[in-house]
Amino acid sequence: MTIPIAAVLPIRILGTGQALPSRVVPTAEVAALCGLTAEAAEARTGVRERRWLSGSETALTLGAQAARNALAAANLALEDVDVLLNASGSQAQPIPDGGALLARELGLSGRAAYSIHGTCLSFLLALQHAALLIGSGQAARVLIVSTEGGSVGLNMAQPESALLIGDGAAAVVLGRAVRPGQGLHAARIETYPEGADHTRIQGGGTLRHPRNAAVQPQEYLFDMQGLGVLKLASRVVPAFLERLRPGLSTGLAGISRVVPHQASKVGLDLLRRYGWPEDRVEVTLPTLGNVIAASLPLTLHQALSTGRAGEGDTVLMVGTGAGLTAGGLILEL
Repeated sequence: MTIPIAAVLPIRILGTGQALPSRVVPTAEVAALCGLTAEAAEARTGVRERRWLSGSETALTLGAQAARNALAAANLALEDVDVLLNASGSQAQPIPDGGALLARELGLSGRAAYSIHGTCLSFLLALQHAALLIGSGQAARVLIVSTEGGSVGLNMAQPESALLIGDGAAAVVLGRAVRPGQGLHAARIETYPEGADHTRIQGGGTLRHPRNAAVQPQEYLFDMQGLGVLKLASRVVPAFLERLRPGLSTGLAGISRVVPHQASKVGLDLLRRYGWPEDRVEVTLPTLGNVIAASLPLTLHQALSTGRAGEGDTVLMVGTGAGLTAGGLILEL
């Protein structure tokens, strides 16, 4: 599905915030657990360090703090929020929905709170959903929270993913646009289920329930076949970009800043194939790793807080997620 450019959904970012675990984990520490040298691991992933949950920290406490920081940046109170969207790839528990858990952590009651789940692309889906709510008048302000604690499910026997994943949270408050042209200009999602087994956690659902004696402990850990993901993404993404906006697979005409999902060093390197100048691509991978669904809003927060993106700029947010799903949107700030 694509929202055509002629139908701009009038939204704007009112504030963003982040919250990171206190524990900084250098790549050397993870490399040792994976049986690799620090030099080889960093060259392979492009990650120097990442944050992992420790002590009393949880994905819920991080998400709530990121939400408070975003509300403070927007000069808004919690009571000003009409809808809370949980846009996280890793979930605290299956039931109740993570939106309710975040609402409880925040102390938000009597408002809509629910999840938009699309693994690494959850934030993109939530932003599009928020734009539809605001554009139709069903909500005035929407708070999106992406919070991840993926480190708890890493498999050190799979270095390609264990070396990448970091924890953290980011939040974005959205409201109605204040000038013509400001808002969501295009959004597109495409899923290629031939890649469904390339990135997965098999255990925990109805197919591989804990009561099933055949389920093995490793099925509750993150499992990624990186080469399969890369091959499929390389094949489908160029045409996907053209369907999002013609010309995107060969350049960045009309785009001020690219905010990509921080999937991997190889994934970011592939962006050069599209003729996208490195100095217009926002990167957080070296210091945060791949923070699953929080990677996109964390990277957006960095672009905005550093001034590399600001009011009037047109931002392309793009990435791939498990499924395999390709997603992107074009937002005029």
